[in-house]
Amino acid sequence: MMERQDITRAAIYTPLMLYQLYLSWRFYNNLGMTWITNLGWLVLWISALFGWLPIYEFKKKGGVPENQSYVNTTNIVTTGVYSIVRHPQFLAGVLICLGMMLISQHPQSVVAGIIASIVYASEVDSADRRLIEKFGEPYREYMEQVPALNFVTGIIRRVTK
Repeated sequence: MMERQDITRAAIYTPLMLYQLYLSWRFYNNLGMTWITNLGWLVLWISALFGWLPIYEFKKKGGVPENQSYVNTTNIVTTGVYSIVRHPQFLAGVLICLGMMLISQHPQSVVAGIIASIVYASEVDSADRRLIEKFGEPYREYMEQVPALNFVTGIIRRVTK
C-alpha cells in the first residue's frame, strides 16, 4: 500500500517528467550536440531494461499468486536485475529523467530532471522499510549485499563475486 508521502512524491515527479517529455519533443537536440542526444537515447534504452526486467523477474521467481500484479511477491528476488540493484524501477525513473535532459539539452529540462530524480530516488527509504516489514532479516541481509540504485557498483560487485 502506498503511503501518503509516496503519493505526494508521485504528484511532484509525474508532472515534472511529463514536462521533460514535452521539452524533449519541443527542443530536441537544443544545443546541436548530437553525441549528447545519442547518449540520452542510450540512457533511455538502459532505463527500459531496468524498468521492464523486474516484471519478468518477479513473475518468474517472486512467488506471485495467480492473477495478481507482479508487485505482489511472496519471495525476495535476488537474481537477475535484482542482483545488481534493489530498486531497478526507481533507477529506471531516474535514468529516464537523465535521458530526457540529454536529449533536449534544455536548461528547464535539466532543472525539472534533477528535481524529479531527487524526489523519485527519495522513495527508496520508504520502499526498503515496507520490504523489511514484509520479509524481515533476510531483506536486511540483501540490503547489505546489493546497492539500492547504484548499478555501476552493483555490476562490479556481481562481476567480482
